[in-house]
Amino acid sequence: MTAARARVSAARGPDATLALLGLSLLLVGLIAISSASIEYAEWHFRNPWFHTQRHLIYLLLALAAAVVVYRVPLKFWLDTGWVWLFVALALLILVLVPGIGREVNGSQRWLPLGPFTLQPSEFAKLAMVIYLAGYMVRREHEVRHQWQGFIKPMAVLFAATLLLMIEPDFGATVIVVGTAFGMLFLAGVKLGHFMLVLAGALAAMLVLVVSEPYRVQRLTAYTDPWADPYNTGFQLTQSLIAFGRGEWFGVGLGNSIQKLFYLPEAHTDFVFSIWSEETGFLGTVAVIALYAGLIGRILWVGRRAVLAHNPFGGYLCYGVALIFAGQAFINMGVSAGLLPTKGLTLPFVSYGGTSLIVCCSMLALALRVDNDTRSRGRRR
Repeated sequence: MTAARARVSAARGPDATLALLGLSLLLVGLIAISSASIEYAEWHFRNPWFHTQRHLIYLLLALAAAVVVYRVPLKFWLDTGWVWLFVALALLILVLVPGIGREVNGSQRWLPLGPFTLQPSEFAKLAMVIYLAGYMVRREHEVRHQWQGFIKPMAVLFAATLLLMIEPDFGATVIVVGTAFGMLFLAGVKLGHFMLVLAGALAAMLVLVVSEPYRVQRLTAYTDPWADPYNTGFQLTQSLIAFGRGEWFGVGLGNSIQKLFYLPEAHTDFVFSIWSEETGFLGTVAVIALYAGLIGRILWVGRRAVLAHNPFGGYLCYGVALIFAGQAFINMGVSAGLLPTKGLTLPFVSYGGTSLIVCCSMLALALRVDNDTRSRGRRR
């Protein structure tokens, strides 16, 4: 009787491994942001813990959102996917309206909400995953065997990417497009259809890169940042210096030199560089291992869901894993000089309320899928 109750309890509770991996990354983010932002906050706000306090507020909101998402049945998301997509597109349009959207460094990506801001592109990633997962369940035969089943979501994807590029937000565009193509590929679209449209998308991306001088500058700076270390290559050279100073064991938490106004955006886009400087090679590898474990576990949950005849849950997990993998790879690759500079946050770690809330919500979706899959197995 006790063993039976234990099995029932296990089937109803969240996956401990997946939850622990997510909480570990949240803890890393809190520590890294507190350390990376302390001098910046002292200089600009006369409060060294300004960003830490705000991040704690974001963290509480994110955990509350995760609890709500986890308690909502998957059928609700399946039935309302088009609603969330509509809301996301509306927000992407609203942010472009003069006088409503806030412009920072030439990009209009934020909606001011009193003391806080909302970044619609982060919400659009989640909405696209929910919509595509539901579409592939409802139109499974079309997606796998007919052109129109593949082209229809491409039209929706084109509308979203067009709005993202007008902001402009090239990094979010890459993540949304890559996630959509990855989900469709895993859903079993014909390889010929997939390769043809993928080639067209890559060509369009290339045109977008060469159409703007600042993107070409970022690309050339990435190939040789030391050629212009005080202008186009400044961020990358400072980031590489941070990695080099970290060596094996780091300089110690709070002892970073690069965060002292050498490395711009030290607590947002380049927080991984400061973490690597302060914790060294071992701390860097530990964070990479946490992401590898988290993404692998979500993919495993998705595969189990598909095998348990829950394709919607499986596609949701595939989409969530692709977003986490894409953003983590690009952010860490940019920090290490492996990729051109992109303004993408590191999931669970970088400073930013919208990103943190969306990431926790996506993790909650994966936890809910795992719970439902184990519940189905228990009923059988």
